[in-house]
Formats: sequence, structure tokens, C-alpha cells
Amino acid sequence: WNEIIELFRAGMPLRKHRCLFKSYERCFKASEAVDCLHELLGSNQNFGPEVTRSQTVKLLKKFLKNHVIEDIKGRWGKEDFQDDGHLYRFPPSSPLKPYPKKPSCRKEVIKFPDWDQPKAGTSQEHIPVKSATISSEMWYKRHSIAIGEVPVCRHLFRRELTQTHIEEIWKSMTLAQLQKVLGLDSLDEVLDTKLVNSTHIVQNVYNVNKQGIVTLEDKSKELPHWILSAMKCLANSPSYSDLKQPTYSGFERDVFKTILDYFEQMKEPLLTFHFFDVFVSVLGLLQKHSKAVEALQISCLLLPPENRKRLQLLVRMMAKISFNKNLPPLSESLQTRTLMVQAFSRCILCSKDEMDLDELLAAKLVSFLMDNYQEILSVPSTLKSSIEEHIIHLQKVQIKYAGAETGATFTPPSFCHQIGTDEFEYQRATGSQEPLAALLEEIAMNKEISVKDKKKKLKQFQKSYPEVYRVRFPTPETEAVLFAEKNKQKPPILMWAFKKPFQPFHRTRSFRM
Repeated sequence: WNEIIELFRAGMPLRKHRCLFKSYERCFKASEAVDCLHELLGSNQNFGPEVTRSQTVKLLKKFLKNHVIEDIKGRWGKEDFQDDGHLYRFPPSSPLKPYPKKPSCRKEVIKFPDWDQPKAGTSQEHIPVKSATISSEMWYKRHSIAIGEVPVCRHLFRRELTQTHIEEIWKSMTLAQLQKVLGLDSLDEVLDTKLVNSTHIVQNVYNVNKQGIVTLEDKSKELPHWILSAMKCLANSPSYSDLKQPTYSGFERDVFKTILDYFEQMKEPLLTFHFFDVFVSVLGLLQKHSKAVEALQISCLLLPPENRKRLQLLVRMMAKISFNKNLPPLSESLQTRTLMVQAFSRCILCSKDEMDLDELLAAKLVSFLMDNYQEILSVPSTLKSSIEEHIIHLQKVQIKYAGAETGATFTPPSFCHQIGTDEFEYQRATGSQEPLAALLEEIAMNKEISVKDKKKKLKQFQKSYPEVYRVRFPTPETEAVLFAEKNKQKPPILMWAFKKPFQPFHRTRSFRM
């Protein structure tokens, strides 16, 4: 904010203009201001050339509202700035406040000793070592007494593992553990394992900073600096002290809308379309907290590094905002936590078909993710240590005894095996559809929603997942039980209300034939 204002005031050309037969000194046209500020933003490293002219106009509206500029008659305070020929000028006093100065301090570089080098005056050559020699025959006699006959053995040097081999080991063992946690006989029903990138898994595990956030090798895929600043500002508001922030009313809502607009324009959600079924299958484990956390830990390792980093930053911001009691309300009708879940759910998880039911699934998963983001978005230590131990085992020199199979190696666990069509259909029906059945049961038993909303959600579910719906409601009678209403007793019908009023006897004349 302060930096752009300073650049704009210093770079905006001021000259004499005429308007309605009157001359005004040191002013500028609105279109000239848009041209100048748009060029400044495009060349600034915090914004870049992707800034549009319409965004520049929006910023100038904020300038006019906060008295960074005023019209030639001294009016300001409204956002009625337009890209036209109206004249504006800078106010006599600057709206900026001085930057807080940090005390200067000199850092001393601490030099640690080199443990590999011996101290001065000592040398390994002068250390007395008693030599001991033993013949092979004496060794054989000595050890055969203790452990019996020693078979002939030889050393086997393993083939050197390349980076490609290590990445494939990471992929196979990670998917094996994911399959085990989800309780599936095969991952084929929820994931095409051929599309899992082994390099992404290794980068997500090892390319991290001290806070556990992924560091990207390709810096062009980083979040723009202005978005990072906006997220940091909103998450720590009002105690954010990097720069002096403007205090106009509604500033926090403007920042929130800017962040939301950026994430909504992404072509694909952060958890990607490809992994949608994997994360939906985790919903069935939410009742088992530790299992659900471990499943989400492993599933998030499969994401592209840029997606994982954006997910880490976004969910951390959402959690901080939800617990920030000093932050002004961002919505007049919704609580802050509810607003966070509703606003960013589709940015995090949705299917390619964009069905209405996806919002329920995404909201449920995002809520769990916000509550446990520190665990879920960290590297699973147990999985990491087991894979590293397995790799070290493959790289060690092995002892080969006579009679054993030549070249026997420890094979890593396999994560899938071929099955028949009938078995696949059975696993698909009993595995991936369990969380959907749990969601349907939750909708059916929810007493807090109205009957009208419940019927609407059930109809959406029936349209999206007819097989799961048919298992729960095989007949219309089973569905009607949910909406059974008490028979209202109608008041008894009074018979006298239908009788004609009393009429006196009338004598009739009879005719004889």
C-alpha cells in the first residue's frame, strides 16, 4: 500500500489542464492516472505484468476513497473514480505514515569446529595400535567350537540404486501403505496408479523448510507475492506489523475478496480431479481419527508440489482466521468458520462433473482438514523411516551362504494384483461406496434440517448415486417412513349441519280419479 502510493505520487506527471473555461495547475486526467499506475504495477516485482487495467481502476477507486487523490474541487471519500477525462490532484498532505524503523543489529557468524579434523599437535600416525593377526584356519576352529560348523560364505555387493529406483520404491511403498489404511484390496477402484508421479512424492518429503512448507524448485509456480502478503495480512490482522496498514472500514473484507477471487480462478482444485475419489474414500474413516489423519497425510503426498504448498498456506490461513477473535467480521450473515468452509471448499475439492452433492463432501473434508492441518500436512514420520530403512537395506553389502539362491533380493511390497471382473465389481460396491452410504445415512437421520431441504438433498443423492440410494431405500415405503407425519384428527362432522331447517307441516290437496 505505502510503496505503491509513493511510486504513484513520484511517477505521476502533473501539468496544467482546462475545464469549463477555467485552468487548474498541477493536476491530471483520470485516464492518465490509469495509464501511469498500470505501468508502475506491471513493472513492480510484487505485482507483475498480469495486472489488468480494470484492476488498476479498482485500486484508484480505493485511492480516492482514502484521500490518496481528490478531484479538482477537493472532493473524496467515494469510489466513483472512472477511466475518463475527469481531473484529479494529490492532496496537500500525504496519507502515508512513516515506516517503523527496526534497530540495527550486527549478526556474528558462529564458526563451528570441524569434527573431522584432529586437534593441533595430534596425529593418527602416532597412535599406538597393537596388530593382531589370525589365520583362517584358526578362525574356523575358534568359531566352530562356539556355533558349530560355519558354512562357506561370500559377499554380495548390491547394484547401486539410482534416483529413479529410489523414487519408484517411494511410490510403491507409499501406495501400499495408503491401500492398507483405506482397507481396500486394490487401489484400482479409486486411483489410476500409473498417473501417480513418484518424483512429486520425494519432493514433498524432502524439499521442505523449517515450518514443513514445501519449497519449489520452479519459482515460476510460486504464489504471487501480493497474494502471500494479503494472506499473511488477513491471518494476522490486526496485529500485522510488516507495514502500516490502512484503517478504512471494510479493508479486511476487500483483502478477503481478493484472496478468494485468486483461488476461484484456478482451473483445477488443489486436491486435483484425479485424486477426487481417493479423498472421498477417506470420508468413511472420519470416525476413526488416527486412521483418517494417516490416510490424508499419505494422500496429500501424492499431490504436485505446487498444489501441496498452496494447500498448506491456504488451510493454515483459514484456521488462523477462524480462531482470530480480534478480526472484524468478514460477513454479516455467516460466522467466520462457516464462511471459510463455504468459500474455499470448491477451491480445495470438487469433481470434474461438478455435481451439487460435491459441496457436502468437500465441506465435510475441509472442516476436518482445518481442525487437523498441522498433522495432516506434515510428512508421516513412520512411513518415511520405514522406506529409508528399506533403501539402506538394499544398499548394504549382503552375506551370501553356500546353498542359498543366487542373487536373492528383498522385494518391496506390491500394492496391487490382478483380479477378475466379478471381484472388482464386489470391491467397488463394498469399498468406495461405504463413505457414500455413511453420508446418505447422515442426511436421512439429520433432524436439524427441514423436511423440504431433506427431500431436496435425498433427490440429489438419488440422481448422483442411484445404486447406493437403492440399497438404503429399496421401496417407496422405506423412504416414506422418514417423512411420516402424525395423522391430524379432523373435528367430527355435525350431522345437523347438513339437515334442512325445520319446516312446518303443509297440507297437500289430493285428487281422486
